[in-house]
Amino acid sequence: MEFAYIPSPSRGVVDLGPIPLRGYAFCIIIGVFVAVWLGNKRWIARGGRPGTVADISVWAVPFGLVGGRLYHVITDYQLYFSDGRDWVDAFKIWEGGLGIWGAIAFGAVGAWIGCRRRGIPLPAWADALAPGIAIAQAIGRWGNWFNQELYGKKTDVPWALKITSAEDGRVPGTYHPTFLYESLWCIGVAVLVIWADRRFKLGHGRAFALYVASYCVGRFWTEYLRVDDAHEVLGLRLNNWTALLVFVLAVVYFVVSARTRPGREEVVEPGAAAERQLSGADDGDAASDDTAEAGDGVGDGGDKEPADATSGGDTRTTSLTKPKTTDAADKG
Repeated sequence: MEFAYIPSPSRGVVDLGPIPLRGYAFCIIIGVFVAVWLGNKRWIARGGRPGTVADISVWAVPFGLVGGRLYHVITDYQLYFSDGRDWVDAFKIWEGGLGIWGAIAFGAVGAWIGCRRRGIPLPAWADALAPGIAIAQAIGRWGNWFNQELYGKKTDVPWALKITSAEDGRVPGTYHPTFLYESLWCIGVAVLVIWADRRFKLGHGRAFALYVASYCVGRFWTEYLRVDDAHEVLGLRLNNWTALLVFVLAVVYFVVSARTRPGREEVVEPGAAAERQLSGADDGDAASDDTAEAGDGVGDGGDKEPADATSGGDTRTTSLTKPKTTDAADKG
């Protein structure tokens, strides 16, 4: 008897008048916004300009979507190009199907283009985005829940996912909610990267490498639980082998980078620090002007002294250095 389980939505789309709101696409969009928001805060804290993360994301996000879809279509080509399938479905990204490996790889190409246009080091930008990307994945995985896809083996645990759809070879029943496992894991990865970055001052792409390596660990075991059709090599799913390879590459990069380029970048965006100092100086000058003018108004009944010819019209200099000529008799 089933006492508890996670229900699946009866449908993955809600019609808002003539506009269909698809759960999968909604989760992806929300994830992107969260990643950019958090990345922007981290970038500013590293010394960058506000808005730079969003500007570069304009390049990275489209490239990432294309790459993610390409990876999915290539590795699951039978879903679109086998007998009885319609190849046009390969373009229906809203129906699900984004490979994170392709999304990160192609997204990095787009980010590289954006960074070069701004004169920014890609590793520093990637470090700022790393935890945000993990949170975006955590949110995006709930899109699989809307589509009743990517679940694990059958189980009767209280947190089992109940599948009700019988389309595309699904068998109704209760299964391991691998989408939930991966979502929670990604949140843990984000927390780990933020903590490690604060504790060890990671730089030169090492925060991003930590994100990649730790995500691969979780992806390996969640992938192992899945029961959907997938290509296998030596008894392991293709994505398991991909996770292993990417994990090794991330660890190697982390170690080599720590040895060859220790510490963190002092400047992540040329000119940003100078602009901040100039802005702070301007604010300080304005405050001094206001203070000087207020002092003159109290001391002489509100009449300001004329600017001294040698001061270039700077009333602040005059009010602070030019001696007063009025006395009590004059004021009387």
